[in-house]
Amino acid sequence: MYVTQLKDRDYKHVAQRVLGVMQEQRERRRSVVDCESAQDLVEENTFYVYRTDTQAVLAKNIKGYEMAKNRANRFRQAMNLRWDQISFKAERKQPSKFGVNPNGRSFTNARGDTGRVDYANRFNPSKGRKFRGYTDSQGNYHDID
Repeated sequence: MYVTQLKDRDYKHVAQRVLGVMQEQRERRRSVVDCESAQDLVEENTFYVYRTDTQAVLAKNIKGYEMAKNRANRFRQAMNLRWDQISFKAERKQPSKFGVNPNGRSFTNARGDTGRVDYANRFNPSKGRKFRGYTDSQGNYHDID
C-alpha cells in the first residue's frame, strides 16, 4: 500500500509539472499572437507629432510607430524641448462614406457595395421626392431613407 501511494504521488508530481509547462506555453503563444497583431496594427497606422503645451501639430502622415517615435525625438532635440512637451498620436481614420452619391445615380451601402439607384414614378409626400431604392447582388430590393 505504501508503494502505490508513493507511485501515485510521483505521477501527480509529473502530471502537475506537465500541466504547468503546457499552461506556460499556451500563455506564451497567446502573448506572441497578441503582440504580432498589435504590432501589425501599429505599423499600418499613420501618426502625427504635436507639442503638448501649445497643441501645435508639427508633422502629419508619418507611417508606423517607430518612425513617429524617431521623428518626435528629432523634433524634441532640434527645438530643445523636454520629453513631456512633445508627443505623437495615431491619426483618426476617415469614415467611409455611404448612402446616395451626390450625382443621385449610385448608392453605397455600409458594407461598401455599390449599386444603381432606382427611382419610382410615384411621389413620396413625406419625403418631398420620389420613392427610391436599390437592388443588391442577390436580387433583393432595398428602400433608401
